[in-house]
Amino acid sequence: MAVSVELRIKRFNPEQDTKPHWESYSVDMEESDRVLDALHEVKWHQDGTLTFRRSCAHGVCGSDAMVINGENKLACTTLINEVGHKVTLEPIRGLPVVKDLLVDMEPFFAQYRAVLPYLINGTDPGYKERLQSTEDRERFDDTTKCILCAACTTSCPVYWGNSSYVGPAAIVNAHRFIFDSRDEAATERLDILNQRSGVWRCRTAFNCSEACPRGIKVTQAIEEVKRAILYNRV
Repeated sequence: MAVSVELRIKRFNPEQDTKPHWESYSVDMEESDRVLDALHEVKWHQDGTLTFRRSCAHGVCGSDAMVINGENKLACTTLINEVGHKVTLEPIRGLPVVKDLLVDMEPFFAQYRAVLPYLINGTDPGYKERLQSTEDRERFDDTTKCILCAACTTSCPVYWGNSSYVGPAAIVNAHRFIFDSRDEAATERLDILNQRSGVWRCRTAFNCSEACPRGIKVTQAIEEVKRAILYNRV
C-alpha cells in the first residue's frame, strides 16, 4: 500500500551553515519499504546534496545508524510501518557531525582499538586449530554479534557528556576476548577498563541494550566485566 511519508531531516553543511537546521521532504513509499529507501528517494530524486552513510543495506555493516524518531536505529532495517508516516531523522549523538546525517566515526574506533579487540595468544598452534568447547564458546557468543554501528555507544547519556568514556561498544568487544578461553590478555584488558574512562563510568541506564540492532545484552556484558575486575574471575 502506497503512503505519503514526511521526512524531517536535521541538515548541516559546514561550508554554508553556522548551526544545524531542519528540512522536510515528502515521498511516496510502500509501508513495507525501509527508512533507507525513503532517504534514497530524497537523495536520488529531490536533493542530491543530502548526505548519509550506508553500505550493505542489510543490517550487517552497521554504517547507517542514525536517530530515527528519537531512537538509535539502522535505517536499512527500520520499516516505514514501524515508524509511521512522519519520520524525524538526526545524526547519532556524541560524535562530530561531518555533514547532515554523516558523523566522524574516528573517535568511536579509537576507543574500540584501545581495548585490544583481537585474539592475543603467544603460543604457536602449529598446524592445529585452537580448539574450544561449546560451553566455552557460549560464554562470549552474544558479544561476537557486534557490527560496530555505534548505536549503543551514542545512545549512552554518559558518553554524550564525557567523550573520554570508552563506551558500551568498546566494552562489548573487550568482553568478547576477555572471556575467550583461547586468549591470554584478559588481565591487560581488564586493567584498561578499570581506568577512569572504563567500565565504572557506566550508570546502567540500559539505553545501550535497547539501541543495539543485533539484540546484544550490552548492559549485562558491562556488568560481567565489572565483576571480573572486582573478583578477578574470567
